[in-house]
Amino acid sequence: MENRNPSVEVLIVEDDVKIAEINRRFVEKVDGFRVVGIATDALQAKEQLEILTPHLVLLDVYLPGASGLEMLSFIRQHYRETDVIMITAAKEIDAIREAIRSGAFDYIMKPLVFNRLQETLLRYLNFHRELLRMKESGMISQSDVDRLWLGAPKKDSGSDTSFLPKGIDKLTLVKIVHAISAAENGLTADQIAKEIGVSRSTGRRYLEHLVSSGDLYADLSYGVVGRPERVYRKNHA
Repeated sequence: MENRNPSVEVLIVEDDVKIAEINRRFVEKVDGFRVVGIATDALQAKEQLEILTPHLVLLDVYLPGASGLEMLSFIRQHYRETDVIMITAAKEIDAIREAIRSGAFDYIMKPLVFNRLQETLLRYLNFHRELLRMKESGMISQSDVDRLWLGAPKKDSGSDTSFLPKGIDKLTLVKIVHAISAAENGLTADQIAKEIGVSRSTGRRYLEHLVSSGDLYADLSYGVVGRPERVYRKNHA
């Protein structure tokens, strides 16, 4: 009988052989994934992409022969069916922003923590299988799109988009969650407003909604004397 849920095939692109092996072991600890190749530079990565056409690439930002962001652009241009998770020690906000804008599924900082990678892989597995299901059925509904875009809602979470309060738009909510997730040190309401392109008061309203639902937490930053600001961070609990 044909396996209706075949493993997600993963290519690891990492110039440090030891780290690549650690990443391979982490990936294969998660049910539903199989590492089909490891590349240590851009040339190897392009060769293996052509031969293996994997579903998913774990991609480092720093590579001999090309930057990971250049590789990400190459993959998006030539391998539209292949998704990318960036894994890197780079902390530059510009690199994170570029990875998100170029279509990276997620961006994970080194040193790699298994639980964080597992969370992303399971989310990707759900995304991948939903796409396969929709292709097989030949039909797609708004709820299908919402599941792909938002991911599975957490139980008892106020961010469940079926019950959003008045004035909270789900697409704006997703943009804010993604921006906060990419910001290692969190973001203030002013910063999120500039990042998303909304007013400060609108950004603050969405952020406080996410705090109340348990998706974010907030604490005070005293970077400017006499003017502490609330800094919002992703709650991974």
